[in-house]
Amino acid sequence: MFLLHEYDIFWTFLIIASLIPILAFWISGLLAPVSEGPEKLSSYESGIEPMGGAWLQFRIRYYMFALVFVIFDVETVFLYPWAMSFDVLGVSVFIEAFIFVLILVVGLVYAWRKGALEWS
Repeated sequence: MFLLHEYDIFWTFLIIASLIPILAFWISGLLAPVSEGPEKLSSYESGIEPMGGAWLQFRIRYYMFALVFVIFDVETVFLYPWAMSFDVLGVSVFIEAFIFVLILVVGLVYAWRKGALEWS
């Protein structure tokens, strides 16, 4: 028989875990000073008077460069555990890791040919 009293600790934890952030936001909303004005609504640029509007359109090249960086950064995270236990895993895992790196190299060559790695 399914007994709900076995989950009392779970429901207590769930309620407390839900109430803590709600209470934190509510209390900070009550205690925070409210001062609206032109200085509060202006964009901040390291203490320098802002020039132009805050909504600028960035070139897609910056996002592509960041995505390529993240992909190869994640590759390092996946390859590190494999490299640490290389002697235990065997040849089949070496072939799988080689295929993984090969796919990433093909993606790098594609990004390079499309010009995603050129900054300017």
